[in-house]
Amino acid sequence: MKRLAINPLPWVFGPMGPCVTEQNLREALADLAQTGFRALHTDVPAGMAVPQYKAILDEFGFAPAPGYFAGDFHRPEKQSAIIEQAKAHAGTLAALGVDSTFVAGNIDMARFANPAVGENASAERTKRMAETLGLLADAGFAEGVRFALHPHVAMIVETEEETRAVLDMTAGSSLGFGPDTGHLLWAGMAPEQIIADYADRMVGLHLKDVDPAGFRQVMRYEDDYVTATGTRHIWTEPGRGIVNFDAVFDALPAGFDGWFVVEVDVPHLPSPLESSQSSYDFLASHPYFTGATA
Repeated sequence: MKRLAINPLPWVFGPMGPCVTEQNLREALADLAQTGFRALHTDVPAGMAVPQYKAILDEFGFAPAPGYFAGDFHRPEKQSAIIEQAKAHAGTLAALGVDSTFVAGNIDMARFANPAVGENASAERTKRMAETLGLLADAGFAEGVRFALHPHVAMIVETEEETRAVLDMTAGSSLGFGPDTGHLLWAGMAPEQIIADYADRMVGLHLKDVDPAGFRQVMRYEDDYVTATGTRHIWTEPGRGIVNFDAVFDALPAGFDGWFVVEVDVPHLPSPLESSQSSYDFLASHPYFTGATA
């Protein structure tokens, strides 16, 4: 059975980025309950106990799905603290019965200003990141949760070269692969190719599409990340852009049982509800998702 979830980012984005509260969590769930989704990206609001979070999900008929962990993996002086934070993150997920999570580097401000081209790339930095990611993945796995590398535009693991290097240097560790179709394409990758190349490491997948008109403008004007996503609307709902989802799904290993998490940060359609319904309808009608558990 395919496991399908959604990230409620459109409901929880604030001036400083995502900030989940009980109020906006409930608002998101009330809307999403009108769609076919029945699992939600895990992000427990600050100060909320895990049982209370689970009770709210239960109230709306939702199951918890993988979450997201980020850090300055290239900073050796932070390595011990990051590993402890990763263990705590894994403990929260394990308490909710979730067996995997996505792991991405923190924002690189030079890349935020000039995204998707590998600004500030450094082989030494990539090596340091790989070391920490391998260690934290093993620590998380000991808690019962598989961490999956999540390349992200404007962050410290962004490009194909960095993605392949980290995965290759962590071969034999518990670190899996959990890319985002939109971020892969924007950073110049063919999503289906890199997924096929690391099919044996695949743990989960974020699903978003890339709007062709927005993408052309972003590339032409060399926009910063905020302009690209908020003004050009480079992201769009799965099935409405230029990601070849047929090829992406074909690239996954036979019997793949990882999570698929829809994540359209800034909806292209007029409202978060319309965006989410469009995403669900596309996936529910796709042959790959016959029998999916949403």
